[in-house]
Amino acid sequence: MANKKIGSRYYKDIGIDLGTANIVIFLRGKGIIMEEPSVVAIHARTGEILSIGNEAKEMIGRTPADIIALRPLRNGVIADFNITRQMLSYYINKALKKHGVMKPRVLIGVPMGITEVERRAVIEAASHAGAKEVFLIEEPIAAAIGAGLPVEEPRGNLIVDIGGGTTEVALISLGGIVEGKSIRIGGDTLNMAILRFIRRKYNVDIGERTAERIKIENAYAIACPQEETANVKGRNLENGLPVSLDIPAAEISEAIAEPLNAILEAVRSTLEKTPPELAADVMTYGMTLAGGGALLKKIDRFLSHGTNMPVYVADNPLSCVALGTGYALENIQFLRKSALK
Repeated sequence: MANKKIGSRYYKDIGIDLGTANIVIFLRGKGIIMEEPSVVAIHARTGEILSIGNEAKEMIGRTPADIIALRPLRNGVIADFNITRQMLSYYINKALKKHGVMKPRVLIGVPMGITEVERRAVIEAASHAGAKEVFLIEEPIAAAIGAGLPVEEPRGNLIVDIGGGTTEVALISLGGIVEGKSIRIGGDTLNMAILRFIRRKYNVDIGERTAERIKIENAYAIACPQEETANVKGRNLENGLPVSLDIPAAEISEAIAEPLNAILEAVRSTLEKTPPELAADVMTYGMTLAGGGALLKKIDRFLSHGTNMPVYVADNPLSCVALGTGYALENIQFLRKSALK
């Protein structure tokens, strides 16, 4: 669809990766223009939104009693409609004002197998936020496009999109999902596994942001360096005093083993149902990892070891879904064929 000029302003299309952990916005003709956390800080008594995005994320675990920093999306779907609507409105309006756009057509990536109720909630949230038209596309398809896979060809393309709240495993051919599995395990699950492990073994309480930092810096999916340690600062649960300790990185990797094995089982389950001809393609071309979880150290080796097949990490795993929505918006025939009705 060509940009429609009105005065000095334009109608343009916007693609959105509405993730549990981050929201990424693609503006047609500009590329990715925004990437911020899906976090909102609100006043506990009045419900007034105080900040959104990076500023709100900085408040997690640091707010007084009358301020709550929360994520309105859980496991890839809307948990709080009103706050999600306001968050979407904030980001869309921010994009429009900065780039001189009026009432855009919006394409949003949503989890595979989203329910009709959840689908309507996403569409209504975007419509209330100022979208002229709203389309939805399944995240694995968008992620595969953004990763550069030839999804429209008669070839088996296996994508594993590990997000903050969900992991989506999908075998894609001719623009559609042939087999797939979605599990509500993602980066947040790994964070909580680390948090619970440190609380249980060391009797030390840490926050979610600290657990996320440890995951990024010191967690390995496989073959962890034995000499590496993670510095942990938290609160001793026995005396309530601040404490700092060094924990072997091998123990951090042990803490996340269970959710990682669940992701591996989701991949295996999808492979077991794959038609023989497409299975041959997958063995030849391997699987591609997208999403923030693809950045976990050595997760490609972990999945390769568990499936005996090649595994590749996409060039821009955090941006794959948003980039894929951008491609779909620029190819109207593909959009009409692949968008959820």
